[in-house]
Amino acid sequence: MSRWLRQNSLSIVLFGLFVVFLVGQSLTGWRANNEQQREHHEPTLGFGAYLTTGHFVEATFENWESEFLQMASFVLLTILLVQRGSSESKPLAGDPEKEADSRSGSDLERATGPVKWGGWQLVLYENSLGIAFTLLFVLSFLLHALGGARAYSAELVAHGRKPVSTAQFVRTSTFWFQSFQNWQSEFVAVASLVVLTIFLRQKGSPESKPVAAPDQETGG
Repeated sequence: MSRWLRQNSLSIVLFGLFVVFLVGQSLTGWRANNEQQREHHEPTLGFGAYLTTGHFVEATFENWESEFLQMASFVLLTILLVQRGSSESKPLAGDPEKEADSRSGSDLERATGPVKWGGWQLVLYENSLGIAFTLLFVLSFLLHALGGARAYSAELVAHGRKPVSTAQFVRTSTFWFQSFQNWQSEFVAVASLVVLTIFLRQKGSPESKPVAAPDQETGG
């Protein structure tokens, strides 16, 4: 068991922190939403009911949307684009190991099923990471729109106005303001990582080049 924990410690800690912070968000969001309800002289909600509200759904998936957009873009852009000196870039001449024909490797016997099968299964598998992040972005985008429409409509109703549909909400400046404010922060964070790894090091991290590597060395 201890060996398994050691071998999977990074994902365990990351998902553990995710759960802790999601619970924290939901509890504090519940209290904040009930404060708003009281200000509008409306009934407060139980915790379970709050988790189905637009207030919670919008806040959650608005952020997930930007994260998955960041990851999908980074995975796909690094196929074609390079940055001299960055550990987050392929070498300037390409990465022969990653760009080699998947079916011609010396470890074909140890390869996963799609590599051995070839055909459409291999094509799908070769692009599965980018596809997965893109689909997660699209799903989060849709849930942000659905939750946002509910939250926006609740605010309108509280002020005596008519609610809007999801399609109408997506056409509002509020929806795009929510999206753009998150998207820009994700891309400046990734750009900072790409550029800072040219000049700076972190001993022991796979996100950094070796401490003794020259600044112009490209690739992890």
